[in-house]
Amino acid sequence: MNEEEVLKSFYIENQLEAGCDEAGRGCLVGPVVAAAVILPADFKHEWLNDSKQLTEKRRAVLRPIIEKEAISWSVSFVDHHKVDEINILNASILAMHQAVNQLDVKPDFLLIDGNRFHAHTIPHACFVKGDARFKSIAAASILAKTHRDEYMDLMHQEHPVYEWNKNKGYATKKHREAIGKFGVSPFQRTTFAVKID
Repeated sequence: MNEEEVLKSFYIENQLEAGCDEAGRGCLVGPVVAAAVILPADFKHEWLNDSKQLTEKRRAVLRPIIEKEAISWSVSFVDHHKVDEINILNASILAMHQAVNQLDVKPDFLLIDGNRFHAHTIPHACFVKGDARFKSIAAASILAKTHRDEYMDLMHQEHPVYEWNKNKGYATKKHREAIGKFGVSPFQRTTFAVKID
């Protein structure tokens, strides 16, 4: 089935689709976070887009709107220990499965951002850059990103030397330098190589 046929197959009247996306795959520390969102068919917002294309302020504005107006939404965390145990791809998919399973309303179809997913009991289709193409995936990307960033801000209060409130756990130059100076934190993904300049 080609992409056009897939798209036609789930655009059925009254069918509920849930968009799924994750945040934190490329981080050196902390959890990977996934969200699943079912939006009303008539949901619109001029800023709705892939979370990476939005400013932090716009994501912060959109999050409560999505959470209030969504038919159902869920966010799931998979911690750094599980990431190390099963690898980041499988941890990301696990987080998405968990988010889908936590929805209060069961969707009829899953729209997955990316090109890899493990079969769920609910039919699905994967779309590269789906967060820039489908409202529900864009909404999921915003929730996953903002919930993870909020968590990293809290972690920063315990370990301020790594500046997680700024880098959110990604491998910035300052983050890598801090790891080189202070050593790894208890939240380090030990299977992720840290290159110190």
